[in-house]
Amino acid sequence: MARLLFKLAQVPDDEAQEIRNLLDEHQIAYYETDAGLFRVGLDAIWLADGSREEEARKLLGDYQSERAARQQQNYAQLVEAGQAPNLWQHFCAQPLRFIGLVIAIIFVAGLTLLPFVMPALQA
Repeated sequence: MARLLFKLAQVPDDEAQEIRNLLDEHQIAYYETDAGLFRVGLDAIWLADGSREEEARKLLGDYQSERAARQQQNYAQLVEAGQAPNLWQHFCAQPLRFIGLVIAIIFVAGLTLLPFVMPALQA
């Protein structure tokens, strides 16, 4: 019976390819599904045979630990070199999106605090 191994939603292409290579290297049978035209389905990697699920999950866990350490090291190097993106660079890259997110945050915070502020305003 097929078993879900890894969801591919918002996963970088290089990470997805490294996972495919890892499974191929250990000769673990898998297949992929995509969400389809209307994005109703699930982008994922599935194990064709659930009998090797434990082995595949251990390999995936080890890979993710190694990748996390590698990415943290890369980020530390960017920060050290002064190349890590800061808030101003995010704003400059996509100003409309940034402003929209700030407005959305203020709106949600206002709605959340409204029940607490209304009694104080009525008094």
